[in-house]
Amino acid sequence: MEGSKVENGSSSEGRPPNPLSTSAYWQCGFSRADGVPMACKKSLVRHPSLMKTKTNEINVEPGVQAKNFESKFIPIVRSGAWDDIGSRPNMEDVYVCVDNFVNDYGLKNHTDGPNAFYGVFDGHGGKHAADFASSHLPKFIFEDEDFPTDIEQVITSAFLHTDTAFEEACILDAKLASGTTALTALLMGRLLVVANAGDCRAVLCRRGKAIEMSRDHKPICSKEKQRIEASGGYVYDGYLNGQLNVARALGDWHMEGMKGRQGGPLSAEPELTTAKLTEEDEFLIIGCDGIWEVFRSQNAVDFARRRLQEHNDPAACSKDLVDEALKRKSGDNLAVVVVCFQPQPPPNLIAPRSRVHRSFSAESLKELQSFLDDLKT
Repeated sequence: MEGSKVENGSSSEGRPPNPLSTSAYWQCGFSRADGVPMACKKSLVRHPSLMKTKTNEINVEPGVQAKNFESKFIPIVRSGAWDDIGSRPNMEDVYVCVDNFVNDYGLKNHTDGPNAFYGVFDGHGGKHAADFASSHLPKFIFEDEDFPTDIEQVITSAFLHTDTAFEEACILDAKLASGTTALTALLMGRLLVVANAGDCRAVLCRRGKAIEMSRDHKPICSKEKQRIEASGGYVYDGYLNGQLNVARALGDWHMEGMKGRQGGPLSAEPELTTAKLTEEDEFLIIGCDGIWEVFRSQNAVDFARRRLQEHNDPAACSKDLVDEALKRKSGDNLAVVVVCFQPQPPPNLIAPRSRVHRSFSAESLKELQSFLDDLKT
């Protein structure tokens, strides 16, 4: 498949069946901006697992959390995306770009500034789980009765709802059996919320510096390995239960010993990171792991920054990243989304010249004075 720029990166034939039309997850209606109830969209009940556990703590990378001060900065959002099958026989990566979910979902505007949603989904064992998640996860977020007052819990619940809804879809059609990692970025005004389950990655460019907004969930990571073993699983040769090279994913219900309604070593629960954007925040890169196989986070930011300085086009920048990953021999499908927060290209950064204070010893000063005296004679 040739690389292509499309509005919705989910382009496979057909959609998985939607078991949610009669599901017990759905209840009373949602309202549009004009106050008219929406007959086709319904609000959601909190996912049962969240009633049993505490609210997720939001993990923030050092330096990401904004200081408590008022800022007049309002991001101006521009986005673009690109994908490519790479060296794989099938394309299993999917992306979503929604620059204005208020308009797209007919919701009431709750904040000044942008209301945007982006996501990348890296499927394995087929593309059905990635297609399903890209279609249903945003709906679970925006149609939750607690959105947007409790964003972190709503997003966590949406990931878990999507996971269990896909299980129901697979019960109806066993051919859908597959799995996917998922990373989403929700932007409301200045608030950026990144949720990750798997090894996709989000990197924020703050005045040229790469700020990782997600953590790769690999089975060999100490925190993930601890959780896996506490859930009855094990890590063998870097693989979860000797089968998967990710520790968190949606789907994979067909794989024995991975997950069940009471939990399991393979978790669909995302980790969340938040940031209040400031004038120093230039753009965000979110990509599937095929990108990060050949780019370090800072390297990707440096590369994208140079391209944006040349053409200031996030879509072209996404293609540039994919093309460069192909040149670097990435061995996976490739999908990337670039979101710019400023109308102008990133500025040139001029390093301040350091002031070097030099001192001379008394002996050196005498030698210098003697040399100057000799010049006079």
